[in-house]
Amino acid sequence: MKRFLVAMILFVTVPTVAFMIGLGLFAKSLPLTPLQPDATTDAIVVWTGGAERVSTGLDLLAAGRAKKLFVSGVGPDTTLDSLLRVSRPQSVDLRCCIVLGREAIDTIGNAAETATWMRGEQYTSMRLVTAAYHMPRALLLLENNLPGSVVVPHPIVPAGFDPVNWWSSRESRNVLAGEYVKYLLARVRRTAFG
Repeated sequence: MKRFLVAMILFVTVPTVAFMIGLGLFAKSLPLTPLQPDATTDAIVVWTGGAERVSTGLDLLAAGRAKKLFVSGVGPDTTLDSLLRVSRPQSVDLRCCIVLGREAIDTIGNAAETATWMRGEQYTSMRLVTAAYHMPRALLLLENNLPGSVVVPHPIVPAGFDPVNWWSSRESRNVLAGEYVKYLLARVRRTAFG
């Protein structure tokens, strides 16, 4: 009976400790600022999920960091004008250079939709704008969908997410743990299925 109890405690404790260590390392590895803020790419790609992402993409487009802006995962009722209204005002009209992708409903779909669009445009480099906690999985999925393409990460730290003291905020802790699990599943899927 004693051996069984010890085995059960180890069965629960070891994976829990491993998960917590992995989560801490995952949090520490998150990119919090753009690594190459001045780099020019063929495209800027924004994966929807926050107005700050679209505003940042528009700012980068206005600054000449790419020829086009592709916004993946746009809802069916969202128009270009409505996106522009909720974003920071720009000094130039950028409508000519913005493409809305409406097929993606999740991150896997964002990667597939982005890959299809990039191939159609014959682009080989992009600046990816998404949440900092989302970036590791996004890069992994793009590596699967667009091997050989250059992806410049441009992370956004969303309001309400504390990347430094994440453990002290319930919201940050939940978001980070959820994204870490999704990242692990994406890694397993890639290892198992290529």
